[in-house]
Amino acid sequence: MDRFADMQLFVKVVDAGSISGAAERLGIAKSAASRRLAEMEARLGVQLLQRTTRRLNLTESGRAYYERCRQILADVEETELAVSSVHGALGGRLRVALPLSFGLLHLAPLIDAFCSQHPAIEFELDFNDRRVDLMQEGFDVAVRIAQLEDSSLIARRLTVIRHIVCASPAYLSAHGLPENPQDLAQHAGLGYSNRPSPGLWTCETADGETHNVRIPIKLEANNGDFLCRMAVAGHGVLMLPTFYVAGPVARGELVPLLEHCRWPELNAYAVYPPTRHLSTRVRAFVDFLVERLGGEPPWDRAMPSAGRTGGGRQRQASR
Repeated sequence: MDRFADMQLFVKVVDAGSISGAAERLGIAKSAASRRLAEMEARLGVQLLQRTTRRLNLTESGRAYYERCRQILADVEETELAVSSVHGALGGRLRVALPLSFGLLHLAPLIDAFCSQHPAIEFELDFNDRRVDLMQEGFDVAVRIAQLEDSSLIARRLTVIRHIVCASPAYLSAHGLPENPQDLAQHAGLGYSNRPSPGLWTCETADGETHNVRIPIKLEANNGDFLCRMAVAGHGVLMLPTFYVAGPVARGELVPLLEHCRWPELNAYAVYPPTRHLSTRVRAFVDFLVERLGGEPPWDRAMPSAGRTGGGRQRQASR
């Protein structure tokens, strides 16, 4: 009886949330997986899982056993990788969850470079703006842009994510240039629906005063690339992170507005589950991202000063 393989099966069942999902990942029949789980519980003399028609729930004993199994499996894998890396290249599989647009625009080139440095690494990437459950879904690491809540996950800051307000020259020619934050209430807004209040925009002026402006939303979407295109097409005023709009601003397709204002800032983090020994490949990948994204974000270097410090002179729209 292979107790190590049984531990792997049990962890897969818990992570997948079902016996069928774990069996599929392991390439075995569902009936075989069910039988092995029953034999495991009989051998241990405890019930590990409470089975219902809809889902599996861990018992108290099952949760303690799961945590120990995860740690043992991680220790074995890390030991093998540490030994093999002495004599060869860094290898193994990395499951990474990435924000869709930020991942495609700015992380894809970094992953390309990391793959070139470590060709033995195998990546499984999930480009998606949903908030994944790392432990439940079996991800090694996720990149998140957020104000992080307290959790059991470990987080390392990668870079600052600044916002900017902008519009196309054609839109500004037709509707005028806002001179102060309150003027935005007279303009058509393009709202990012992943934000808690898409029509409530907040900034801080150079004198330290905070302004909350409710802007009429003409068009709302959960994709920043789409909203950026709509802004370039002249449909309204947009507030988005600078990593979306750096290209259109550099090409003159969008004009930064109210550059004396400081718009919201977030941070991008690499988050991963806590383990006694962090996987060598996870550590190497996170270190690589921190090194490449540290300091001034590359997409902000050509942006106006409002994208960085909240200062600067209001640009005039092309007419």
